[in-house]
Amino acid sequence: MIRLENLTKKFSDVVAVDNVNLTIEDAEILTLLGPSGCGKTTTLRCIAGFVKPDGGEVYFGDKRVTELEPEKRGIGMVFQSYALWPHMTVFDNLGFGLKIRHVPSSEIKSRVERALDLVRLGTLGQRFPRQLSGGQQQRVALARALVMEPSVLLLDEPLSNLDAKLREEMRFEIKDLQRRLKITTVYVTHDQAEALVLSDRIALMNQGKLVQVSSPRELYDKPRDKFIASFIGLAAFIEGIVESFDLEKSVAVVATSDNLKIHVHAKDIKKGQEVTISVRPEHIRLVDAENVGGPNTFEGHVEQLAYLGNIVDYRIKVGNWIVRAQTGTDQVYQSGQKVGVWFNPERVSLVTR
Repeated sequence: MIRLENLTKKFSDVVAVDNVNLTIEDAEILTLLGPSGCGKTTTLRCIAGFVKPDGGEVYFGDKRVTELEPEKRGIGMVFQSYALWPHMTVFDNLGFGLKIRHVPSSEIKSRVERALDLVRLGTLGQRFPRQLSGGQQQRVALARALVMEPSVLLLDEPLSNLDAKLREEMRFEIKDLQRRLKITTVYVTHDQAEALVLSDRIALMNQGKLVQVSSPRELYDKPRDKFIASFIGLAAFIEGIVESFDLEKSVAVVATSDNLKIHVHAKDIKKGQEVTISVRPEHIRLVDAENVGGPNTFEGHVEQLAYLGNIVDYRIKVGNWIVRAQTGTDQVYQSGQKVGVWFNPERVSLVTR
């Protein structure tokens, strides 16, 4: 288990990590997610020991490791650049760290072979990094971290140099490997899809602070504020005032400045309260314009559309607002066409501004 207590790190006047408190459970894979400059990599480097915090503590289990050197923390680290020795074979890249720790040659051989088998590179030990594809080099970097048999695995945007298809494949491979080894893992990325696929939990950061720590599904379905809703997935935001609230049914009617009346499931709100509604593309259904009518169905106009193979992605103007909708390709509405737009009241959510 990894525990961060009031972790703080400053660079000159910039607070990169701002009083972060976080517990990462044994055998869990937790992703530090957020935009560039939010503090996620600095937090990871504090865990690794490459950066000394200005305040707070880092614990591995019950052991305080805040001042401990990286090589004494029992970590495995995978970097964005892979950092492989170009003049060494794959085998020697993996065995180098064991060799300088005076591990016997026979044990080095067995551990390197085992690590290469784990990442499905068992036949490539005598190749040099230049003879490998990007995906194979990434696997070598992962195997080099695993060969040290670490108690904690730290990964700093390890897939960012791969093409989109290979990156998608490697997400599942890393998750499967982590499950089999049951190793506590902290993964840093700015890629929301990567985080959603890989993580047991996601710690979303912004401006050095943790803004929400939860499961991928909860983070997506129940974002605490507008920043979170906008960073995870696609969402349109509509502002209005609570016109009425049915406490028994937990349904509010929100009126917008252009007189839309939007029904939304909600709790702990009051009549007259100013609110922001978050609507995701998959919670919108398009119907023919003549079918407009009933709660949460509005007239809209297709502003733009993009054909993405399996879906069509629309930008639609509803009143004074632009929303995104995604549908199958069986029926395609054209740019400028009038359509009916239905918001699912059970999936529309309220977020704090």
